Amino acid sequence: MLTKNESERYSRQILIDGFGKKGQEKLKNAIVFIAGAGGLGSSCSMYLAAAGLGNIKICDNDSTELSNLNRQILHGESKIGINKAVSAKITLAKINQDVNIEAIEEKITEKNICRLVGNSKIIVDCMDNFPTRFILNKCSKMKKIPLVHGSVYGLEGRLTFVKIPETPCLKCIFPTSPPKEIFPVLGATPGVIGCLQAMEVIKYIVGLGENIKGRLLIFDGKNMNFSEMQIFKNPKCSVCGKKSN
Repeated sequence: MLTKNESERYSRQILIDGFGKKGQEKLKNAIVFIAGAGGLGSSCSMYLAAAGLGNIKICDNDSTELSNLNRQILHGESKIGINKAVSAKITLAKINQDVNIEAIEEKITEKNICRLVGNSKIIVDCMDNFPTRFILNKCSKMKKIPLVHGSVYGLEGRLTFVKIPETPCLKCIFPTSPPKEIFPVLGATPGVIGCLQAMEVIKYIVGLGENIKGRLLIFDGKNMNFSEMQIFKNPKCSVCGKKSN
């Protein structure tokens, strides 16, 4: 049940058709695992906390650096040198003290990912490298829970909703990891994509509208347009293909 303060705090989203108090209660009781407290993780986690998502696990083993601050708005100059997950917990608690935030300071590996995700209802991919994204992808299949993928480069971003076996998985879309590099990024780009990730999470938990399944949303900030492309399963995919089961 919602408290009086919660009913008032979330009153504007409760008014949304199909949302209501029942939807808000679903958010309050849900557990979400956010992989990465960087640019994508910043905007995504902040809007999930503001929306009243009751339990947020945020995982990052890196510490904040000065070069992060153009986009990673969970942090600030006073947080330089502090673990990003710990910094995220401090910031998110200030946004909404009623949300339970678990800061996980571990590096995500194939051995620990299922333990870290635990009984989360959904995984949010806010990482900056594909090897770790692929680990999340496998966990999504093993746990039979969705994965919201977001990625950015410069002024461009990508978004999709993975729900194996209903949709293609990340390996179907990206069979191999791109070369490792320090890539360019304008802070507003992960701001846009991270907000969209938060929206996909909220819609899924509440049961509102349609998630972006089987489609890859492409944001072009330079020319300010959105486009999308249909994505398909790869029958030979090593994760979700016929021979993988």
